Order: sequence, then C-alpha cells, then structure tokens
Amino acid sequence: VQLQASGGGLVQAGGSLRLSCVVSGITFTASHAGWYRQGPGKQRELVAAINSKDEPHYRDSAKGRFTISRDNAKNTVYLQMDDLRPEDTAVYYCNADLSPFKIIGDGRRLGTWGQGTQVTVSS
Repeated sequence: VQLQASGGGLVQAGGSLRLSCVVSGITFTASHAGWYRQGPGKQRELVAAINSKDEPHYRDSAKGRFTISRDNAKNTVYLQMDDLRPEDTAVYYCNADLSPFKIIGDGRRLGTWGQGTQVTVSS
C-alpha cells in the first residue's frame, strides 16, 4: 500500500482543515481506511475510520467536529476537521487495509505508513 497524505497546516483554535489521502496499491473500493495521529510525546491513536460500506467511526474527542469520507473514484479518503483545538496538534497519518481488524486501535497491525501531514493548532 502506498499512502500520500496532505492538507495539514497551522491554524488557530476554532479553525478548520481538510486532510486528503491518496491510496494506491490496494483495491480501494474493498478497503477500510483510517486517519490516525501522533502528538508530541504521545502514542499513535485512531481518530476516525471508514469501512468499505462508507460507515464512519470516530473517537469520542472527534465526534461532532471531524468528518471522514471517501471518494472511491479518486482512491482518496478525507478528514474534514472543524472547531480545531490545541490538543488536536499532531502528525496525522492515513492508512488502508482489506481487513477492518487491522484498522482499529493504534494501527500497530499495519505494515506500511506514509509520511503524514503536520497539523498545528494555536491557542
């Protein structure tokens, strides 16, 4: 799997960003995808996931603020982030796999990771 994440940046608290991730090397329509983040001194965590049926799942802190979506025609998964908070500051990574079991949790079962995209939220 090859993953190219983009869209990060510096934003003030309350602002918005839209992350994009182009996925290749996998049958995207059959895959499950997730956005993860790793903040300074913190472990990687799953922020949002979307299955092959387009059903989303969010960690509690992202509910109501973040929206994950996918465009199968573009092999792309998106993360719309609104009402950003300083605690959202992290490097954001995407990943995809045919097994939903590998997407859940902190993604430790996934073998390949892209470079990620930095999101910095100032107070």
